[in-house]
Amino acid sequence: MADGPLHKDLPLPDYDHLPIGTLPTRINGLEEADVAQLVAYEKAHGNRLPVLQILEKRLQDLRGGAVPSGPKSPNTPETASAPATPQPASTPGPPVNPPSQGVPTNPAQPRS
Repeated sequence: MADGPLHKDLPLPDYDHLPIGTLPTRINGLEEADVAQLVAYEKAHGNRLPVLQILEKRLQDLRGGAVPSGPKSPNTPETASAPATPQPASTPGPPVNPPSQGVPTNPAQPRS
């Protein structure tokens, strides 16, 4: 098993499931120790280069005097599990038009 922080101890909930594009804004409110914890976790588990670049850049900025800004624990709506909305059985699906060369399930059969 890899060394490093445990997922349950990370400062961002559902860290592994966050879109990479949202990571820079999500870590803006974190302190230096929190970002360092994410770097250690990432190196021990995913070791994804784009994620490490974002985290290490932020860590470097914080060590250089940057001040955390924004919420310490931002909302993560894309990871929240919303209940599925069931469709009634009477809801028709989109129309299906077979291609001009024949029926998709039987390409040798011409269209009528």
